Amino acid sequence: MPALIQWWTQDLRQLSPTAFEDAVIAHGSAVLSRWTEPHRHYHGTRHLVEVFWALEELEQVEELTADEAVTARVAAWFHDAVYDPRAAAGANEADSADLARQLLPDLDVDPDQVEQIAGLVLLTAGHEGAAPDGASRSFLDADLWILAAEPTRFDAYCQQIRQEYAHVPDPAYRSGRAALLENLRDRPALYRTEHAREHWEPQARNNLDRELTRLTAPALDLT
Repeated sequence: MPALIQWWTQDLRQLSPTAFEDAVIAHGSAVLSRWTEPHRHYHGTRHLVEVFWALEELEQVEELTADEAVTARVAAWFHDAVYDPRAAAGANEADSADLARQLLPDLDVDPDQVEQIAGLVLLTAGHEGAAPDGASRSFLDADLWILAAEPTRFDAYCQQIRQEYAHVPDPAYRSGRAALLENLRDRPALYRTEHAREHWEPQARNNLDRELTRLTAPALDLT
């Protein structure tokens, strides 16, 4: 059994002790298959694992409880489960939330818990909604952990995003991506948790500044 499916099974066992194990494995495998689609260069299993690592770090410093961490990890499985770079803004998040609403009731997950997980997924559309509890604050921060990665990993992430948007002409990509990153950079705080603001934000701002410099540099005329 793949390690990721073992992680999924452990969390679903806590979330819904009455779920049939065969169904848990089958649904987990179906979700995992989405994360390995060939058009995913950044939004694949490495991103999923990095979200798990970030959530673990935030749990260790008590930004979220153990129960909240389980909910956040299950939400992580769904938050990019539907990913089409050509989709309209917010469509991937809405479809991913709907997938959680479709699959989790089959595993006897409590309806309120299902809606909490779907709500976490929807928060990742723009990262602009209110985050009133430890699960939502930590989940949003974990999804943006990549901004605070060491420079080599961050630069690889930037290249992977460009690959996912290879269908977009370079001038349009540069302007659109720069606008998105400028929106993030200009926020009073990139992160919601105290730990991430203290330990991740300085590196994240350095990374954003470097990428914005690249995106806004005059394009070379190769003619």
